Amino acid sequence: MNKFEGCEVPMILVAAVLWTTMLCGAQSDFNGAWRVDAAQSKFSSQSNDFYVAQGWYHCTSCNPVIDVQANGQDHAVRGEPYDTLSVRDIDPHAIELIAKKHGNVAYDQTRTVSVNGKELTVKTTVHPMNGSKPVASEILCVRVGVLPSGVHATSGQWRIEKLNETSNGLTFTEKVTGQKITTTEASGETFTAKLDGTSAPVKGAYGFDSVSVKTINPHTIEETEKRGGAVVHVTRMTVNGNTMRIEETDKLTGRTDNFVAHKE
Repeated sequence: MNKFEGCEVPMILVAAVLWTTMLCGAQSDFNGAWRVDAAQSKFSSQSNDFYVAQGWYHCTSCNPVIDVQANGQDHAVRGEPYDTLSVRDIDPHAIELIAKKHGNVAYDQTRTVSVNGKELTVKTTVHPMNGSKPVASEILCVRVGVLPSGVHATSGQWRIEKLNETSNGLTFTEKVTGQKITTTEASGETFTAKLDGTSAPVKGAYGFDSVSVKTINPHTIEETEKRGGAVVHVTRMTVNGNTMRIEETDKLTGRTDNFVAHKE
């Protein structure tokens, strides 16, 4: 059904049509290859909370909460981008996690605490669905509060401080054609969606299976990602010349992170 049917069209809808026309007309500011500048990333002050104790791994800041045995075996999880998770102690200062989707490794990760116990280095390798080059990243976290007693040394509340990532995890392209936008990431994730908020399928992504994109103004679009019909992320992107500012909100945890990308 055409949402503009009827005798009168609210002014907000008129504005939406004008903005979409400006975004799609001629050469869109969004068109081109973009690279995220990891050094300009600003992460939520909200901590990531987990602990390993008595042979179990508990992620209390995850939504839903994750509770699995830390015995190195695959254990089923629900509400996550993956089907199973295995956790094991590497040594008194490090643990390993491996997540799988349909039996294939989605990512493997190590978390290592510093000698003074105040910093946590998280090294992750994501294995794209399409078999393309893995995406490696390293995140530095700082401890919030004190280490609880009777738990593994990596346990506690951790705030993300800094991100380093390989180039194929930091680049993406945008192309506006007519009333549609196509987003493609070097890691293999891609979709084409209308700019009117209509849902569209996504290929090659672990975290979401559908997306909708709507125009906010000539320089800003908002992307809503869903998994299994539930909203998981809302991302707002604003372009000013060759710079894009990205605000990403995780609707499951309430975290909001901000990134800056530059057109190549």
